[in-house]
Amino acid sequence: MDVQRDRLFGALTRIVWMLDSPGSLGGYLGQLGRDHRKYGVVAEHYTAVGNALVATIKRFAAEAWNSEVEAAWVAAYTAAADLMIGSADADAGVSPAWWLAEVIDHELRAPDIAVVTLRPGQPLDFAPGQYVSVQTARWPRVWRTYSIANAPRADNTIRLHVRALPGGWVSTALALHTRIGDQVLLGPPVGTMALTDSGRDLLCVAGGTGLAPLKAIVEQVIASGKRPNVHLLVGARRACDLYDMPDLVRMESGFPWLRVMPIVSEEPAYDGMRGQVPDAMARFHSWTEHEVYVCGPAGMVNETVRRLQRAGIPLSRIHRDTIQGEL
Repeated sequence: MDVQRDRLFGALTRIVWMLDSPGSLGGYLGQLGRDHRKYGVVAEHYTAVGNALVATIKRFAAEAWNSEVEAAWVAAYTAAADLMIGSADADAGVSPAWWLAEVIDHELRAPDIAVVTLRPGQPLDFAPGQYVSVQTARWPRVWRTYSIANAPRADNTIRLHVRALPGGWVSTALALHTRIGDQVLLGPPVGTMALTDSGRDLLCVAGGTGLAPLKAIVEQVIASGKRPNVHLLVGARRACDLYDMPDLVRMESGFPWLRVMPIVSEEPAYDGMRGQVPDAMARFHSWTEHEVYVCGPAGMVNETVRRLQRAGIPLSRIHRDTIQGEL
């Protein structure tokens, strides 16, 4: 339950920070409500969680707690729960709680990285940049999230980039033990990092399997027929971790407005650009007129965003996410 505890704390923190942005908060809570359906959550569960949450805060707040504070917490939680319950109820009439999907391709691209292609049994609507929860037969009731690495396709397939992590139950099962013909469960697509229609050139900065949602966004640009200049920086520790380069090179060769730049940080003999991704990013011309998308390990994402802001790019034009899965 440590994962669920951390996710609950993360959700509460995000809700507090988004209180001054009701539109964004409503969208986030709506996604949470729809996603909770895969766990079999019903309205009564929200009441039980709310009572436990308020009792816990009251205990640790000690003398800072009073009737006014309690009323504020109850009102805030009730409003959030009502949004989630309403979203789940509305979704129940048009979408399943989960999707059964078949593994139709599995490529081990590196000793610990696999590209897994799935075909859901029912249409799965998603936006490039979103991610899905995955449950494997090896670990019933254990869900982990992975970004979708492609734009929507006519054949309804999706691709996941999965790194097997030490002690990672689902990631190891998906990357090392899953075979063609196996079945997995998918939760509803969630996430808010999406392509904007700003008309600006794009800078996409990926670290590790953080490439997945950015590749989906690039595919969306290709499908749109628009031709902004797109720079895709792909960081890895070693050259062997650049697991998707053949496909990226193929994409680059077909679209002259796309430039793919691999960067390796821990291999001195690498015959290419070396260094940390934020440092390498600074070697190019100014990015101040670009729309920016960043995904990767939390430390890399935070430092990249800090550098971009320092360079004069407003936060409203920096779209960020951290690697999904078990990090």
